[in-house]
Amino acid sequence: MDFITYAVPFFLLAILVELAYGIAIKKNTYRLNDAISNLFMGTLRTANKLIIIGAAGYVFYSVETHFALWRMDGTSAATWIFAFIIYDFFYYWFHRISHERQIFWASHAAHHQSEDYNLSTALRQTGTGAFVSWVFYIPMFVIGIPSYVFISVASLNLIYQFWVHSEHIPKLGWYENYFVTASNHRVHHAQNEQYIDKNYGGVFIIWDRMFGTHKVEDENEACIYGIRSTLNTFNPVWANLHVYVKIIKEMWLSKNWKEKFYAPFARTSWTPKSLPIKANKDNFNAQTFKKYDPVISKRHKAYALFQYLFITYIFLVFIQSGYLNYPQLWVTISMMTFTMYCTSMWFDGKKGILIESVRLVLCLLIGAYAYFEISLASIAISLMIYSVINILALPLISVTQTMPLDQQTLSLIHISEPTRQEA
Repeated sequence: MDFITYAVPFFLLAILVELAYGIAIKKNTYRLNDAISNLFMGTLRTANKLIIIGAAGYVFYSVETHFALWRMDGTSAATWIFAFIIYDFFYYWFHRISHERQIFWASHAAHHQSEDYNLSTALRQTGTGAFVSWVFYIPMFVIGIPSYVFISVASLNLIYQFWVHSEHIPKLGWYENYFVTASNHRVHHAQNEQYIDKNYGGVFIIWDRMFGTHKVEDENEACIYGIRSTLNTFNPVWANLHVYVKIIKEMWLSKNWKEKFYAPFARTSWTPKSLPIKANKDNFNAQTFKKYDPVISKRHKAYALFQYLFITYIFLVFIQSGYLNYPQLWVTISMMTFTMYCTSMWFDGKKGILIESVRLVLCLLIGAYAYFEISLASIAISLMIYSVINILALPLISVTQTMPLDQQTLSLIHISEPTRQEA
């Protein structure tokens, strides 16, 4: 059983509680732009899983059916405990390699891009991870762990990791020595030099202690979150693809054939020596680091928040519930992604009136078309009401907002830097 679906409402409630607590003690760790960007990424990841036809399920089934050494008893508590522990062992190696090799980092980077650290960061997940992560768990089926046990312990592992994404939880004494906590996971997300490439465990920190990747949070040095190859945008599409683009450029532009083939599998700090234009050197400085935070009006923030609320409504009511068939899923998720892209333009301080107008016209047309399908009447009405509200609100949105000059300059930085996860 996948417990994630049941946990989502509690995740959202916990985010609201943490937000209220942070405001109450005057230590708020949330920004609207960053938090909604995180939630967009989480929604996109979950939605993509419904339409991506991957090889994972078939491979797992084939291995379990034809190549398993034996089949463990799924009714035994020992099987579940063993599966839970061994899953975290394989997760450690998947997670570690995802930081060390470019093709895996290309997917995993999305989770580390947030420059804030709060419970919404836990929901910031990659939309492309399903293509590569499953390979690491094939041995679990070889040794006979039943597929339903695997799915259950995998979801429990992910649920456990949610609470450790918080700045408000202090060190927890002896518990720190054996389990992943908020303190040692803050280290994992930090880009400070002493914290780089540490604390990969999902539930158990013992793997990091065993394999030399453990680091205790230094109370004298605050964690600085994010990645050194800074994203400088809240665009969820670019967030999922920017490292892949970097790898493709390295393969295309390298003059050496060996480097072309090596690029996807190289360490994340690697750049081809034969590139005609050399990559920028890592210039991270903890003293001068500033979060990407374009200044936008309250009206833009309110408008962007409304887009998130509507996307959440569509996702929970029509997508998560299985209301739509496969072609309808494609259309709906594509429009959701387009909406996220347009919303990110407001957060980035860009003038997005034209593309927003195109999006709203498309929403109206899709809604009108869907209205004539009896089974889609409810989503059609929702979409048309939503579109009308947005069209009426659009003239009230100022088009004269500007991004601070230093942020404009930052946003023009080309993705040619090393993309090693420095967190």
